[in-house]
Amino acid sequence: MRIKEVIKEKGLTVKEVADKLGMSSPSLSDAINGNPTVDKLERIAAALNVPVTDLFEQPATDVINCPYCGNKIKVTKE
Repeated sequence: MRIKEVIKEKGLTVKEVADKLGMSSPSLSDAINGNPTVDKLERIAAALNVPVTDLFEQPATDVINCPYCGNKIKVTKE
């Protein structure tokens, strides 16, 4: 999840978003750090004026995991 990152990108604080949602900062922090429901994700996305998909990590298209050691390897075109 990248909810905190999106909040920062929007120039807001967790408290400001919590206020928009009508909930306490600790409750929003619990949702951000835990496993939020779809309803809560939709409400957070609406408060941030972004699609719900923006709240999730986007897979890197130029990075693969080594099948032997598990390290990430950046793939570039020469």
